Amino acid sequence: MPPWPRPAIRRRSPRPVRASVVGSAEFVLPYHQDKDVRSFTFDARAAPYSRPLPGIPGGLPTDARGTVEVSHYSAERDITYTSKGRVDCLVTGVRTATLTAVITEVSPGGPPTVGNRVGFSVYDGGDGKDEGKGRSKDRVGFSWNGVNLLPNGSTPPEDAPVGTCMAPAPYAPVTKGGYAVAHAELPPPPPSPKGATGATSRAPE
Repeated sequence: MPPWPRPAIRRRSPRPVRASVVGSAEFVLPYHQDKDVRSFTFDARAAPYSRPLPGIPGGLPTDARGTVEVSHYSAERDITYTSKGRVDCLVTGVRTATLTAVITEVSPGGPPTVGNRVGFSVYDGGDGKDEGKGRSKDRVGFSWNGVNLLPNGSTPPEDAPVGTCMAPAPYAPVTKGGYAVAHAELPPPPPSPKGATGATSRAPE
C-alpha cells in the first residue's frame, strides 16, 4: 500500500518587525577631553504613516514615537543639565539608526532649545567589547556642538535647522551602558480606503 501523502506544512510568516532604538549610555567626545559626563537615553519606536503633514496627509514611512533624554553634567559648574524630547522620526540599517526629536522640556539653566528639533545617530556594536579598552563598541552622534553649522560669509556660523531623521555619523564612543537597534525595512504605505482617490476633491466655485 503506498504511503499516505504528507500534509503540506504551513509555514508561519514572520511577524512584522518595527524598528526601534532603546537604551541609555554615557559617551565621550573624541575631539574634546574634559571631566564632564554626557549621556543619552532613547526609547524610540517606528510608527509608520502616523504623522500627517501638510501635503502628506498619510504621513511617512519614517514616522516614529517615543522619547529622548539628554543629560550633561558640567564639572566646571558642578551641575547637571537635562532635556527631554518627543521622537518624530526613525530610520534604521543593520546595527545603525538615525532619529530626531523635538525638545519639549529643559532643566533650569539649560539652553533655550524647547521647540527645536535635534538629531541623533546610533551604532549598535553588539555585546562585544573594544579590545584593550574593556568598553562597549557602541557609538552615538548628535546634531549640535559644531557638527551642524550654517556658514554665512564673515559672520560666525550658526546652528542650522535639523530636518527629520537628519544626524551626523555616530562619532562619539560609548563608555558606559549601551544601545540596542532593531532594524526593519521602511514599509510601503497602507492600502487606501475603498473609494478613496488619493486626492482631495475641490469644491465647485
